[in-house]
Amino acid sequence: MSRKIGTSGQGSEVVRCPWARNEQAILYHDQEWGIPVHDDRLLFEFLILEGAQAGLSWDTILKKRENYRVAFVGFDAEVIAGYRKPRIERLLRDPGIVRNRLKIQSAVRNAQALLRLREETGSFDRYVWQFVGGKPRVNAWKTSRQVPARTPQSDALSKDLQKRGFTFVGSTICYAFMQATGMVNDHLVGCFRYTAVV
Repeated sequence: MSRKIGTSGQGSEVVRCPWARNEQAILYHDQEWGIPVHDDRLLFEFLILEGAQAGLSWDTILKKRENYRVAFVGFDAEVIAGYRKPRIERLLRDPGIVRNRLKIQSAVRNAQALLRLREETGSFDRYVWQFVGGKPRVNAWKTSRQVPARTPQSDALSKDLQKRGFTFVGSTICYAFMQATGMVNDHLVGCFRYTAVV
C-alpha cells in the first residue's frame, strides 16, 4: 500500500511509497530514488552507501550521507583507492560515518576494484547497466510485499562484482543499488513518482 501525504493545505494528497516516512526520506524518494543514474562517481557513491547500510536502516545512511561525501572526498575512486592504514584509522574515529572497519576497508577495496573495472570496460556506468539490458526494468508492484529483495539480475551483478574483487556487494545490496540508481523502477504503481522516473 502506498502512503498518502497531505500537501500545501489544498486538500490534495500526494501518494508515495510507504518507506518514505520522514522529511529526509521523502526528499530522497521524491528527488532521487529510482531516477536512472549514469554518472560513474554517483554510481560508486550509491554502491558504497548501500554496502554501508547493511544491517542498518537507510534513514541512518541518509543522515550520514553528507559526512560520507566529505570523508570519502566526493567518492573519488582514484583518491579512495590510495587510502592506507593511517587514513582508515582516522575514518574509524569519525562519528559522521558508520565506524565499521570491514565496511571502511571495503570502500577502499571497491575503489581499487572499480579502477581495474574501468580500465577493462571503459566506464562503471556501461558495466552495471548491461545487467538490465541498458535500460530500466519497469515493474508494476501494487504493495511493498510484492517487491523482491533480490532478482536474477542482482544475483548476476553480485556474482560478477565479487569475482572482480568487490566486497559488501551481496545480491540484496546489489538490488537496493539497482533500485536507487533507476536500473529498476520499484516505485509502487500508486506512487506519484512511478511514471515520473523513467
